[in-house]
Amino acid sequence: MIKIVLIDDDPISIFVTEKLIQRNLMQPCKVFSFDNAMDALRDIYHIGPHYLFLDLNMPEMTGWDFLEVFKPAQSEPEIYILSSSIDERDIIKANQYQQVKKYLSKPLIKQYINLIFGKYRKNLS
Repeated sequence: MIKIVLIDDDPISIFVTEKLIQRNLMQPCKVFSFDNAMDALRDIYHIGPHYLFLDLNMPEMTGWDFLEVFKPAQSEPEIYILSSSIDERDIIKANQYQQVKKYLSKPLIKQYINLIFGKYRKNLS
């Protein structure tokens, strides 16, 4: 089962992202959503996600702060920044983190889902 973590302080964004993943991923998955990075850090090591979608602009702890603190002990999840920011500086900064696979603009779209989870679709054929 694929484990996916969503970290975003916008409940509408979490709802839309979760529904899009569930409708388009043909592999069994479990989505864990968090409305703040602090709670996510508390639970993420027990979840052991394969994929993580991270918003940047959140109160208390930003996505950048999360990336500095999050150090998975075992397998590292594929991390995707999912942000409404189109600031070129954010995109450049995200690319400096080795664990960040790609910077995606909100909202998540079906095309991104197909690219990210494509290897699971191939395994089904």
